[in-house]
Amino acid sequence: MEISTFGALFGLVLAIALIIFKVPAAYGMMIGALVGGMIGGAGLADSITYMISGASGMASSILRIMAAGVLAGFLIESGSADTIARTIVQKLGKRFSLLAIVLAAWVLQGVGTFGDVVVVIMAPIALEIAVATNTSKAAAALALIGGIHAGNVISPNPNTINLSDGFGIPMTSVMLAGLIPAIFGILVTYLFVMMLKGKGPMVESGEIESTRNIANLPSFPQAIAGPLVTILLLAMRALVGVTIDPILALPVGGIVGSIAVGKPKEMVRYAEVGLGRMSGIVLLLLGTGTIAGIVSNSELSSAIISVVDAAGLPGYILAPLAGITMGAATASTVSGTSVAVQVFGETILSYGVSPVGAAAMIHTGCRCFDGLPHGSFFHISAGTLRFSIKERLKIFPFESLIGWAMTIVATILYGVLGFSF
Repeated sequence: MEISTFGALFGLVLAIALIIFKVPAAYGMMIGALVGGMIGGAGLADSITYMISGASGMASSILRIMAAGVLAGFLIESGSADTIARTIVQKLGKRFSLLAIVLAAWVLQGVGTFGDVVVVIMAPIALEIAVATNTSKAAAALALIGGIHAGNVISPNPNTINLSDGFGIPMTSVMLAGLIPAIFGILVTYLFVMMLKGKGPMVESGEIESTRNIANLPSFPQAIAGPLVTILLLAMRALVGVTIDPILALPVGGIVGSIAVGKPKEMVRYAEVGLGRMSGIVLLLLGTGTIAGIVSNSELSSAIISVVDAAGLPGYILAPLAGITMGAATASTVSGTSVAVQVFGETILSYGVSPVGAAAMIHTGCRCFDGLPHGSFFHISAGTLRFSIKERLKIFPFESLIGWAMTIVATILYGVLGFSF
């Protein structure tokens, strides 16, 4: 039984509406999936079967994401993420302080720290710099948010895990494919930041909140050791032809990092904190899997493909289009990449697009609208940066354009030019 396009779209819209009205995202997606399946013509039993099938397809990604919690917990709890951020800011100095915010956020996200955590860590630093340089709050916030978006497409995170698993390619290939788009994302971010530097309200000193004793932070070599080991292990396939799965490379990085900072006894605590951070993502992915199961068994993908063909557009356009639409629907790059690769992956490859190129175009496409208000990042960044909802919405168009810039670059590289590796 194939579910109608209307049913699949209704399910997506209902899920979005429920999330906006504060229903937990995983439950919102499950409800949307069930209702969408039934309205779309599948009975109750078939709808549930599709939902379970979609959720079970997330198993390999979930295991790797749980493994990533060891590295993430280390970066957060050991103070290593703080050290990396502050070192970059100090080295670039006051003259390039806004660029330092962008690069620090980019690096923190790029080495495996989650975007929500990067905001929490970097917000006090960004606000301090804004006060010292008489920079508007909007410019400082966009520097932080844009850096996170650019770092997201090169990071060993759930998104790259989803794409790696979905297309059967090494995680390092997905990360490397995002590097050039990420560089353009940094450039566009800095351009917008300089445009906004003197516009809008300035940061008041009372808005700055310090959350960690700087004197107790590890040194930069200690802080970076764990992430470097993880990246090196993931790169072994390209370097010596030995494939080391992220399920091993990610926790090894956290363990090495714990030893490097001189706190091997804290490994278990770091892992517990990291697993706690991942639990929300695991539940989100299970919920996402249910709606992916409905959409993948619907006429929606065929309808979108028919529109692309009827418009005479090249087949590779389906990759960024899938990322853009699914990223907007879920307001999450984690969910967006997961649904996009499950629903559209095989069709995209049938047009002759390379798996690496497809992954890069989907990944960057998800960044165009994943910061919408029905997602968690919007509200976490608003609260941490002391923005009202109205003030945060004013930044979103610039945030979206950063995603569009990366998507255009990725589409030219991997679609128009057909570059791959």
